Amino acid sequence: MKKAALFLSALSISALSFAQVFEGSIAFKMEKKTDTTRHTYFVKGNLVKLDEKGKKTGKEEGSFIFDLTAKTVKFLNPQRKVWGEQKNEILPAIKGTAVVEKTKNVKTLVGYKCTEYTVTCADENKKISYWIYSPDKKGKKFDFFAPMIELWKRKDPASTYWLQIKNLPAGSMPMMSIETNISDGKQTGKLEVLKVEAKVIPASEVSVPAEYKKFEQ
Repeated sequence: MKKAALFLSALSISALSFAQVFEGSIAFKMEKKTDTTRHTYFVKGNLVKLDEKGKKTGKEEGSFIFDLTAKTVKFLNPQRKVWGEQKNEILPAIKGTAVVEKTKNVKTLVGYKCTEYTVTCADENKKISYWIYSPDKKGKKFDFFAPMIELWKRKDPASTYWLQIKNLPAGSMPMMSIETNISDGKQTGKLEVLKVEAKVIPASEVSVPAEYKKFEQ
């Protein structure tokens, strides 16, 4: 009986731990000096699809599918119904030294308690404040985010500066980032999560549609 009870207890703990790993969709917007775009992550296990919506139409204009196990990135063009494999790029280096600081500032964004971290680089005249959610024992874990950013190797400051923050708890993710000039304090970019929805994502949502043809570069 004791062995059976221990076995059932272990199963319960395992199931609880598994349930904490996020599956669902995350809607967010990116603001730049001249444009604002809306995006959605669809997360299912080690597969992540990123959709970009048209500013005027609200329709899907392009997508990426990240396979965090195979470490591949595919791009999808819904207008032409083609897909291709993105080449592995070299992560751009920051000019100068990036200084990372964990502040004592805390606020709740879309229901998640976030702590402000700042990354500052005087040589690039840039400071980015990240409002980061880090899961506790009962919180959801956004395990996909950090490996996805490392795999993607985007050249935008929000991504390259994020990679300077080390030793965050597993499953951490920024719910907002604000980019400013050090010299005048002007805001030059912003990323903000609008909605987090935990739900079952169909496998078809994070796969290349059967009717899409492969684009040969």
